[in-house]
Amino acid sequence: MTPSSSLTLGTAVDWRFAATVGQRLARPGPASSDYTRRQAIEELTSAAAKAEPPVREVTGLVTDGAVPPARIVDRSQWIGAAAESMRVMTNGSETPRGFLTGRITGAQTGAVLAFVSSGILGQYDPFARSQEATKDGSLLLVYPNVIAVERQLRVEPSDFRLWVCLHEVTHRVQFTANPWLSDYMSEALGLLTQDVGEDVGQVAARLAEFVRNRGAAESDGGASGIIGLVRAVQSEPQREALDQLLVLGTLLEGHADHVMDAVGPVVVPSVAIIRRRFDERRHRKQPPLQRVLRALLGLDAKLSQYTRGKAFVDHVVGRVGMQRFNTVWSGPDTLPLPSEIENPQRWIDRVL
Repeated sequence: MTPSSSLTLGTAVDWRFAATVGQRLARPGPASSDYTRRQAIEELTSAAAKAEPPVREVTGLVTDGAVPPARIVDRSQWIGAAAESMRVMTNGSETPRGFLTGRITGAQTGAVLAFVSSGILGQYDPFARSQEATKDGSLLLVYPNVIAVERQLRVEPSDFRLWVCLHEVTHRVQFTANPWLSDYMSEALGLLTQDVGEDVGQVAARLAEFVRNRGAAESDGGASGIIGLVRAVQSEPQREALDQLLVLGTLLEGHADHVMDAVGPVVVPSVAIIRRRFDERRHRKQPPLQRVLRALLGLDAKLSQYTRGKAFVDHVVGRVGMQRFNTVWSGPDTLPLPSEIENPQRWIDRVL
C-alpha cells in the first residue's frame, strides 16, 4: 500500500476471494467416521449451552436475553465466517476498489486464514450477525480441530469439549455483559487500518530507528520482535490503538483461561489433566518453518497473552475477589495499562 493511496485495509482486500482461496488451501480435518463427527457436533452444541451457567456464576457477569446456540463448523466454514467478520471489522466493502490489488491481498489473507484454520478450536466473534436479527455476535466451535487435539492429548473427549466451551463462552459473556467492548475494539481497529497519509520518508525513518535500537538491544527474534517491527512503521495514534488491542486481548484471554480452571472438577472432572497436557502442547517445540509462520502471524504473541493475562487475573482475583475485579469492565479507563499487566498491584492501586 502506498502512502498516497486512499485505500484502507478493509477496502483493499477482496474478502470473498480471500475466503475462496483460504477454503481451497485449508488442510482436511482428521479422519473421522460419520458417527464421530455427529457425536462431536452434538456434544459441542450441548456443552456450549451447559457452560453458560457456571461461567456466569464464576464471573459474576450478567447477560440479558436468550442465548443463541453455538455454531459448530468445519475449517472451511470457519474461514468463510472469519473473512466476513474481518470485512466488517475493517469497514470493507463487498467490491473493493482496485481489482488486482484486492485479489492479491485477498490471496495473501486467504493463505493466512487457511494456516490458522487448522489450529483454532473456537472463537467468539462479537462482530458477526447471528440468526436473530436483533443480536450481534456468534460463538463458533471448530469441531475437526477439537477432535484432533483431544486425540493428541489423549484426554476424555466429553471433558475436553466442555473445557473448550468454558473458554469460548466466557468470551461471549464478556462481550454481551459489557457491550462497550465491541465499540472500543472497532474504534481501535479503525485507527489501525486507516491510511494516515504519511510519506515514505517518515515511515522509513521510524523503521531505521527501530533497526538501530534492535541491533543494540537483546533480541528474542520472536513475537515481541514482530510486534516491534509493526509498531515501527505505525503513526503514534496507530501505536496507541495497537497497545489498546494488545492489552484488551491479554485481559480477555487471561480472564477466559482463569474461568476455565476456576469452574473446577465438579463440572470438568479431569480438568487438572487437561490443563497440564494442554499447556505442554502449547509450549512444545515447533519445526523451524512453523515457528517462523507463527511469529509472523502473531500466534506466539497470542500464547503470551494467555500466560500473562491469566497471571494478571489470578493475582487480582486472589487479592480482592472476583466482584471487585469486575471493576475492570466499567469502561476504557479501568482497563489495565500495559505496565499494569506485568504488575497487577499497580492496577489495584490505581483503580481500586
